[in-house]
Amino acid sequence: MSKVPSLKKVYLEQVVPELVKSRGYANPHQVPKIVKVSINTGIDADADKNQIADIQRDVALIAGQKPVLAKSRKAIANFKLKQGQAVGCHATLRGAGMWEFLYRLIAVALPTIRDFRGVPSKLDGQGNYNLGITDHSIFPEISIENLKKHIGLDVTIVTTAQTDEEGRELLRLLGMPFRRTESAPKAA
Repeated sequence: MSKVPSLKKVYLEQVVPELVKSRGYANPHQVPKIVKVSINTGIDADADKNQIADIQRDVALIAGQKPVLAKSRKAIANFKLKQGQAVGCHATLRGAGMWEFLYRLIAVALPTIRDFRGVPSKLDGQGNYNLGITDHSIFPEISIENLKKHIGLDVTIVTTAQTDEEGRELLRLLGMPFRRTESAPKAA
């Protein structure tokens, strides 16, 4: 028997009953789920093969699986881009790997950001969440000693939520540290 990831256990035991109670779903299968998490980063046009290998290694350490290199479809001279040149690196996580990555992101990586006040609470209009991380060294898998270049990451969390409110509530109950939007007290 395989071990259930801790965040999935929280989802099944706490989040699903809470959403059924608060949203009034008739069936537990109507509760929004997280489908996949996509991790993406861009690669400079002037990057050599060693830099590309380093970026691919770092994304593999963060994601827990080998990422795919995205290559350009056509040459663009103004961007110094050749056809077939590596322009990005991405990994799509599903299943247990997705839950483990989300747990590390929410509980370990995001709180280590300096002056962290929460992540923006804006979703894409269809219940999916996109998060930009400016420095990948916030993840504990990346050792700063042999880090040559800091890269940014795009993290996309795809859910089955129909609306932004459903998706936001699902992520909030899973522990996503959204920014508090408090109005300033009015002076009398």
